[in-house]
Amino acid sequence: MSTTPRIAVVGGGPGGLVCARVLQRHGVPVTVFEREVTPDSRSQGGTLDIRDDTGQVGLRAAGLLDQFLALSRPEGQELRLMDRSATLLRHRRPEPGDTGAPEIDRGQLRTLLLDSLTPGTVRWDHAVEKVVPLPDGTVRLQFTSGAAEEFDLVVGADGAWSRVRRALSDAQPAYSGVMFVEAHFDDVDRRFPAIAERVGQGMMWAKAGGLSLVAQRNADSHIRVYIAFRGPLDWHEGIDLADTEAVRAHLLGMYEGFDESLLDLMRDNDGAFTDWPVFALPVPHTWNRVPGLTLLGDAAHLMPPAGIGANLAMLDGAELAQAVVDQPGIDDAVAAYEKVMLPRAVDQATESAAILAALIPDTRSTEPGFPDFFG
Repeated sequence: MSTTPRIAVVGGGPGGLVCARVLQRHGVPVTVFEREVTPDSRSQGGTLDIRDDTGQVGLRAAGLLDQFLALSRPEGQELRLMDRSATLLRHRRPEPGDTGAPEIDRGQLRTLLLDSLTPGTVRWDHAVEKVVPLPDGTVRLQFTSGAAEEFDLVVGADGAWSRVRRALSDAQPAYSGVMFVEAHFDDVDRRFPAIAERVGQGMMWAKAGGLSLVAQRNADSHIRVYIAFRGPLDWHEGIDLADTEAVRAHLLGMYEGFDESLLDLMRDNDGAFTDWPVFALPVPHTWNRVPGLTLLGDAAHLMPPAGIGANLAMLDGAELAQAVVDQPGIDDAVAAYEKVMLPRAVDQATESAAILAALIPDTRSTEPGFPDFFG
């Protein structure tokens, strides 16, 4: 480009950070605005499988693939599928040297990306209040602090409830009807060896019709459990979510008939239960182009959790940054990026919805029902 553009990335998740890193590798300045107060102000969540055809492509563009592979857990690709009696239906073990989709904790991945950026790139405690497109094609970011700054390109990488998206689209995420209730176990190998053995090195999924129990190993002998079912947003009506024992009793009643070894995933967990309703944007989600604005990751194409969201975000971020480097102007870069990203998002969102429907159907059947494409 003939002049250096002023670029802002709103959101310090994997997609936004990969975008910033690739830009910096090509000498393009960028500022990342993150609403979190510090890098350690909250837990980053569970583990991610980073795929060689999406997320790893983004990390390669960022010059971080080798560091990622050194941190990741290829053994985390192990998958055990069971019925409600804990009978093992399928068991997938990764071959030696398999790096197709190794696991890494979200916190580890974020630290890797943050450490790769020029110091001061991320401005913490900067929550965006409003995004205002200006007549000259630039964009003003207004922050909750009252401050404001203007940019040639604002990238919305701010997740499911994106503030940036509001300047492009009226679309809002809709509840899918599927609820995930999370529990966790610390120091599981020493304290709960039977659970550790049941889960293995990767993920265990036990299913009966529309009821699922998913347990996934994280780093440092930590296991996260996801109790997944269809129900209303107020599934716990009459039960205080802060009353852990009441929630536990309710969930155990819902899963009556599951093997005792599986119910232990709800009996012995550390701490409280947390519910995570599954939301998704409409498919397709498109918008009329506004100069100086675009979206990536969940802000652009929030879809049901099928292992692809973070991967797509990192691929989006890398491709957008490369378009900025390659194209003669910001408008050209955004057009080239969205021409590829939007159709890909439709394909992936459609597939993710089909996976969710197959794995957590709207039925109370006791049939396991794992689709052929899973495991």
